[in-house]
Amino acid sequence: MAISIPVEHVLYLAALLFLLGLVGVLVRRNVIFLLMSLEVMMNAAGLAFVAAGAKWGQPDGQIMFMFILALAAAEVAVALGLVLQLSRRFETLDVDAADELSG
Repeated sequence: MAISIPVEHVLYLAALLFLLGLVGVLVRRNVIFLLMSLEVMMNAAGLAFVAAGAKWGQPDGQIMFMFILALAAAEVAVALGLVLQLSRRFETLDVDAADELSG
């Protein structure tokens, strides 16, 4: 017996997660929390794509989610380098310290 969840409920959840991530990006100054909030926002977008693809019976939503996962992996690789540079040069993970970061 399959349980059917209305697509509207899934989209409401995705919107709530996206707004939660957006608040985290706007409020936090720590790089780690900022990156975690960006991940929540990307996962919310992926959830919306999968829900829309499931509603219309198309695999496009799942394909877009795979692209989002690849983008998240690339973001983590770049972010780790940024976090290491911030912690080594300034001994803090405050985003405001990054305006002094120069090549």
